[in-house]
Amino acid sequence: MDTKELRSKGMEDLRTELKELLRAQFSLRMQLSTQQTNKTHEIRKVRRDIARVRTVMQQVKIPVGN
Repeated sequence: MDTKELRSKGMEDLRTELKELLRAQFSLRMQLSTQQTNKTHEIRKVRRDIARVRTVMQQVKIPVGN
């Protein structure tokens, strides 16, 4: 996921994206705990994407003044 894409989205789209990522993270954690997956790198990717979305949401909420 690219930061430029996230910045072009509205706040509602960002919330939707965050919900989807949190569901994906939960699913991956459950698969890992039940040993149904070996894709441990996917968990790291999703965590970073969640952080990106939350950062952009925070930046949109608090605009930087010039």
